[in-house]
Amino acid sequence: MDTAFITSAFRANQYPPPDRPEIAFAGRSNVGKSSLINVLVNRKGLARTSSKPGRTQSINFFSVGKSLYIVDLPGYGFARVPINIKKSWQLMVETYLRTRSNLNAVVVILDIRREPAQGDMDLLNWLSHYGIYAIPVLTKTDKLSRQRARKRADVIASNFGEIFPVSPTLFSTKTREGREEIREMIKQVCNVSLK
Repeated sequence: MDTAFITSAFRANQYPPPDRPEIAFAGRSNVGKSSLINVLVNRKGLARTSSKPGRTQSINFFSVGKSLYIVDLPGYGFARVPINIKKSWQLMVETYLRTRSNLNAVVVILDIRREPAQGDMDLLNWLSHYGIYAIPVLTKTDKLSRQRARKRADVIASNFGEIFPVSPTLFSTKTREGREEIREMIKQVCNVSLK
């Protein structure tokens, strides 16, 4: 798949032109967001991964051929950063989500082993309020047995019932479980071909 980093943006005037469909990826710090992006596009190291939460501090745009933009949003939650920086991230992300005309959906990423946090609930409610389609994904499924992962997915889905448009997809960077299902949802929502 022909993918490339385009730009890091902090303000709307730094975004690339809205000339193609766009999918954003959002989740708590250290949830596996960058790893998920890399597996989806089959390109190791496209989105930078780090063992330290909070490394993504800008809105990072990637092109997928000439048909799609993928956007890596700063994580929220655990990041050990000053409160004023967290607030600036929140404003930056909210401005992006509210104003980006070509945004088709947001892949909302949750760690299957953790209870959804207030930040997760806030994000999902916010997307629902503004009519932005959410694609829920539960990462790190290889850390649990198959049966336990299914039970956790059912519990998480029941917590979000009304604001999840679809059931969460189980995903593992290690086994690549869920990769094709997520790609298929992106193709349908954006009406693009991912080869």
